[in-house]
Amino acid sequence: MTAHEAFSSCSFKSKLWNYDVFLSFSDEDTRKGFTGYLHDAIEDRGYMAYMDQDDLKIGEEIKEELYRGIEESKISIIVFSKKYADSSWCLDELVKIMECRSKLGRHVLPIFYHVDPSHVRKQNGDLAKAFQNYEENICEEKDDKKREAKQAKVNQWREALTEAANLAGHHLQITDNR
Repeated sequence: MTAHEAFSSCSFKSKLWNYDVFLSFSDEDTRKGFTGYLHDAIEDRGYMAYMDQDDLKIGEEIKEELYRGIEESKISIIVFSKKYADSSWCLDELVKIMECRSKLGRHVLPIFYHVDPSHVRKQNGDLAKAFQNYEENICEEKDDKKREAKQAKVNQWREALTEAANLAGHHLQITDNR
């Protein structure tokens, strides 16, 4: 399904979702640039886009609000960038997005923004350092149960990244020729 088909098929409101699109992105490297512009473009075309700064309810638990936003969105757009995997919040969102894809049939559109899709798929290249840090943190954990829980979490993240990177998406890179 192309992005145009996905947007066209969600132009009507349903009780199943309150948002047309959920945007998952690294705050540090895309909020004030690409993702901010994408959010504005989506809303300018009359679609409801969930973006954490605008749609979090004051006084509510952040993670639960994000998960509700994912569940209540017909499409999730994941903007994979160089710093996406540095954020455990982004990775937890990704696991939830892929779970909703599997269990609820939600559409997922990955955008690879200045990052190679194979690096996302294999957690190497631009994502290698983040996962090296996660693995070191696991090794430093003295408590067996906590170490096992951390390893299980990292395995979930790896699986979700691989699954998402195997989806057809858009690879955006600025080159000297563009």
